[in-house]
Amino acid sequence: MMQEPRLIEVRKNVLKQNDHIARALREQFRNAGVFVVSLVSSPGSGKTAFLEKILTILREHYRVAALVGDLATENDALRLARSHAPVRQITTGTLCHLEAAMVQRSLDEWDLNQLDFLFIENVGNLVCPSSYDLGENLRLVLLSVTEGEDKPLKYPTIFNSADVAIFTKTDLAEAVEFDASAALANIQAVRPGMDVFSISAKTGAGMPQFLEFLAARLAEMREAVAF
Repeated sequence: MMQEPRLIEVRKNVLKQNDHIARALREQFRNAGVFVVSLVSSPGSGKTAFLEKILTILREHYRVAALVGDLATENDALRLARSHAPVRQITTGTLCHLEAAMVQRSLDEWDLNQLDFLFIENVGNLVCPSSYDLGENLRLVLLSVTEGEDKPLKYPTIFNSADVAIFTKTDLAEAVEFDASAALANIQAVRPGMDVFSISAKTGAGMPQFLEFLAARLAEMREAVAF
């Protein structure tokens, strides 16, 4: 019998271990009643600006915190700290994604029972993060209007592993001649029925609808836990 290459075997073991930790995290989040949202996108999609806006608005009514992954710098954590929400940086070094163990270690000394929402900003990459479960309740994939309408067709796996798609930087849509209908059709071709929001972190357009969606999901989760 032909043996599997060692690299494939190691990768399977890594993913198996990640899934085990992710299940433990999901149970921990559920018991604490905290709704966890992860964000994935390519670099430069406006992910950090979007999250800063979300944290700033939500913290007026909810207890929020964020973990943010980056290869080498703490720039994103410093930027998110302007929201005055608790923020921790996860520096991944050579890894192009976050893993469940990194999230688990970063939660030390945080009382999850004191949170309503925890956001996890992944490293800017549309390939590697798709394979790693972080125990989140909701995974967002962000697509800026400046990236083109065909990203869902080029990176179908990340759209298939996400729950909701967000068009970002929509204030630039007209200037870059973004074809929203074509982008929506491409998303539906890859992931039929996927929820999609159009948002500008700069103008706030689309933000109320998305925040209402998040609040409803938090209420649904807590109602389910109560039963």
